[in-house]
Amino acid sequence: MSNPFVRIVEPLDPEQPLKKFFNLSKLEDVRYARLPFSIRVLLEAAIRNCDEFLVKKGDVENILNWKVVQHKNVEVPFKPARVILQDFTGVPAVVDFAAMRDAVKKLGGDPEKINPICPADLVIDHSIQVDFNRRSDSLQKNQDLEFERNKERFEFLKWGSQAFKNMRIIPPGSGIIHQVNLEYLARVVMDHDGYYYPDSVVGTDSHTTMIDGLGVLGWGVGGIEAEAVMLGQPISMVLPEVVGYKLLGNPQPLVTSTDIVLTITKHLRQVGVVGKFVEFFGPGVAQLSIADRATIANMCPEYGATAAYFPVDDISIGYLIQTGRDKEKVMCTKKYLEAVGMLRDFKNSSQDPDFTQVVELDLHTVVPCCSGPKRPQDKVAVSDMKKDFETCLGAKQGFKGFQIAPDRHNSVVKFNFEGCDFELSHGSVVIAAITSCTNTSNPSVMLGAGLLAKKAVEAGLTVKPYIKTSLSPGSGVVTYYLRESGVMSYLSQLGFDVVGYGCMTCIGNSGPLPESVVEAITQGDLVAVGVLSGNRNFEGRVHPNTRANYLASPPLVIAYAIAGTIRIDFEKEPLGINASGRKIFLKDIWPTRNEIQAVERQFVIPGMFKEVYQKIETVNESWNALDAPSDKLYTWNPKSTYIKSPPFFDGLTLALQTPKTIEDAYVLLSFGDSVTTDHISPAGNIARNSPAARYLTSRGLTPREFNSYGSRRGNDAVMARGTFANIRLVNKFIDKQGPQTVHFPSGETLDVFDAAERYKQAGHSLIVLAGKEYGAGSSRDWAAKGPFLLGVKAVLAESYERIHRSNLVGMGVIPLQYLPGEDAGTLGLTGRERYTIIIPEKLKPQMNVQIKNIVHCSIQSEV
Repeated sequence: MSNPFVRIVEPLDPEQPLKKFFNLSKLEDVRYARLPFSIRVLLEAAIRNCDEFLVKKGDVENILNWKVVQHKNVEVPFKPARVILQDFTGVPAVVDFAAMRDAVKKLGGDPEKINPICPADLVIDHSIQVDFNRRSDSLQKNQDLEFERNKERFEFLKWGSQAFKNMRIIPPGSGIIHQVNLEYLARVVMDHDGYYYPDSVVGTDSHTTMIDGLGVLGWGVGGIEAEAVMLGQPISMVLPEVVGYKLLGNPQPLVTSTDIVLTITKHLRQVGVVGKFVEFFGPGVAQLSIADRATIANMCPEYGATAAYFPVDDISIGYLIQTGRDKEKVMCTKKYLEAVGMLRDFKNSSQDPDFTQVVELDLHTVVPCCSGPKRPQDKVAVSDMKKDFETCLGAKQGFKGFQIAPDRHNSVVKFNFEGCDFELSHGSVVIAAITSCTNTSNPSVMLGAGLLAKKAVEAGLTVKPYIKTSLSPGSGVVTYYLRESGVMSYLSQLGFDVVGYGCMTCIGNSGPLPESVVEAITQGDLVAVGVLSGNRNFEGRVHPNTRANYLASPPLVIAYAIAGTIRIDFEKEPLGINASGRKIFLKDIWPTRNEIQAVERQFVIPGMFKEVYQKIETVNESWNALDAPSDKLYTWNPKSTYIKSPPFFDGLTLALQTPKTIEDAYVLLSFGDSVTTDHISPAGNIARNSPAARYLTSRGLTPREFNSYGSRRGNDAVMARGTFANIRLVNKFIDKQGPQTVHFPSGETLDVFDAAERYKQAGHSLIVLAGKEYGAGSSRDWAAKGPFLLGVKAVLAESYERIHRSNLVGMGVIPLQYLPGEDAGTLGLTGRERYTIIIPEKLKPQMNVQIKNIVHCSIQSEV
C-alpha cells in the first residue's frame, strides 16, 4: 500500500535526488514543535512506515496528539532502525532463528528465507571471566580460557553470522556492547534504502539505554520482542508519558559523573518513572560531555524508566567527528536533524517542549557518593559510608540490613595468604573492580582513576595482595589513552591490570576468590564487600561470598581497595601510612576536575578510535581460527550442554496460546519486594550442589567446566534447573536465604526445580506471589522462559518492571497485579492456599479477573 505521507518526502540535497527524507516540518502542524524530542522520533518512524496495515494513519495522529493521548493508555506501533544483542541474550535468539529454519524445512519451505529483516548486531562481551588478575599476562590468559570454555557457543555464533543475512557479529575481545555501540555502531541518522531517518535501537540488554546519551532513542526489550523486531514486526507500546529532567548549574570540582548518575538514580526512583520516558534538558546538559550523558542514560533501568533521552546537539555532532565517523556523513546528519527540527540547543529555552512533568537537579548540589549495599538506587554519601554500613550490619535482613548480632559487629578472622598473615572483618573489601559500560566509557572517570593511582603510588600506598583487583575496559580505546597518558603502569602497580574487554565483574563473571579468603569469610560469617564501578549490585550477582556490594566511581574503587575496608571515614581517617610513617588522606591524592580535563584534552584524540576499531574483525586470531559450519542449516549436537536441539523450541509455541483458567494451583514461591531477574534466572556462578550442577555432572562435566548460567542459555535443561537458583533468594516459606521452597503436598523442603518437578508430575499448576518491582533488573527472557518450564502459569505481584512483564506475556505466564491498596498482607494471604484464577476468553490489559482460594473469599486482581 502507498504511504499517505508521501507528499512530505523530498531530497535532503537537491543535487542528490535519490537520497530522500520525510520532512516533518512540512506537516504544518503546530503540535509537532511542542512534542518532546523523543516522541518526535516515534512520530517519524510511524510516518515513514505508515502502510495502513501494521502502522496506520490513526497511529500517526495519536502520536502527534501526544499531549492529550499520553494519559489514555493508547498503544502505538514502533519500528526501530536496528537491533543489538549481547551473547548471553543473543544466543537464545540465534538458536530460535536456527530452529525456525529447521521448522521451515520440515514444512517443505525454503529455510534460507528465514533471516533478520531489521539489521542486527551481536557483540560477544559477556563470556570472559576474571580468572587471572594482578599479573601482566592476565588479559591473554583470561581470553584463552574464554575461548576454551565457550568454543561451541562461539562456533555457533560464528555460524549465525555467516548463515544469516543482516546479522553482524562483533567478536570477543572488542569491548562491552554498549560502549562499542556508542563509539562504533551508532549512526545517529540512518542512511538506508535511499532514505535518511533517525537512528533508533532496541536491544536484549536492559542497558541499551546508554545510547540515548548520544541522541539515539533506544531501550532494552526481552528476547521475544527483539526477535519479532528482527522479523520486521513493530513493537506495540503504550504511548509513554515523558518526564522532563532539567539540569542546572555546574558540578563541584571533586564530583564525578558517577556521583551525578547515582544521585539522579535515587531521585528518579523517588519520582516514579517506571514505563515512562525521561528526557533531559536545561543549560546544565550543555556542561556534560557525551560520555557523561551516556553514563546517566546507561543507568536508566536502575531508575525504572523505559528510555533516558538526551536530544542531539552540537556536542553530539562533535563526538561523531571525534570518534572517527565519516565527516561527510556527519554533516548530512546535522543537516537532516536541522531540517526536521531535531537538533537541540540546550541553552535556548524557547526550544523546550511540553512534558508530562518537570523535575530539576542543580548539579552543584551533587556530592561524592556510592550506592548499596544491595540495590543501585540506595545512594549513600561517601561521608556517611562508614556509619551507614555499620547501621546496615545490625538492621533487619533486607535491602539495607544484614541482621548481624551486636556482639559480632567487630568480629575478626585471621588468615594466611601467600605466606603472610592478614585479618578480615565485616566490611573488608575483597573485590575491587573497575568494570562495566557505565563508567569505562567515560574518559573523565577512567583518567581520574589513573591519576589517583599515580598519586597513590608516588605517596607510597599499596593494595593488600588478597583483594581481587581488576580493570576490564569497555573498549581498546580506554587502554589506548590510559597507556598514552602514562597512568597505566601506576594502575598495574596497584593491581588494576587489564583483565579483559567485556562485562565481567558487573554481570557476575568475577571469577574465584582465593581459598583462604573464602574460608575466612565462611568461618566468621562475615559481610565481605565488593566495590565496583558497575551499574548493578543485586544480591548474589557479583560474587557468592560478597554479601555487600557498592557501586562507586573508578577513583573511589581504587580508594576503597587501598583502604581495604568500607568502614572508613575518608575525611577523618587516612587511606594508609607509607613507609616513612606519613598518613596519606584521600584528599591528598584526589585529582581535580581541571587536572583530569587537561589530560583528557591531550590524550583522548580522534585517531585512537579509528585505530582501535579498524582492528576489530581483522586481528582476532582466536575468532578467525574457529571452525564454524558453512551449511545454512545448523547441525545440532544432541549431546550438547550449550546448544539444545530444536524440539524444545517447538514446544515453546504452546506458550503463545491464549491462557485458560488456572485451577487449583499451588504457590511455588512467595516473595517480598524487588525480586530481580538475577534472583529469578541468575547469570553467574553455577553452585556445585545445585540441580544444574547435578545435570552437568551427569553429562560428564567437572565443576571446572560448568561455566556460568549465562553462557548456557541455549540449553533449556540447564536453564530450567537454574531458575530461582540464586543463593541469596529470600522465599517466605523458608527461614533462611537460598534457592529452596516447601513442597506442600509432602511438607518437604526441596530445591525449587525439584519441587516444581514434583508438582508437574502430579499434574498441578503453579503460581508465584510477589511484592513491588517484580522482575527488576536485566532484560533476560529466561526469567520468563524458566518459570514457564517449571510449570508457573501466573505471577501475582504488587507491581512489575516493564521488560519482565512483557516477557511473561510473551511466554503465556499471566502477570496479575493486586488492585490499588491491596497486597498479600491486606488480603491475609500466606501462600499456603491453593488458587483458581478465572481467565475470560478475551483478555485485555488492565481488566479485572477473579481469583479464588480454598481458605479465603474471592478477591479481584488486575491483569
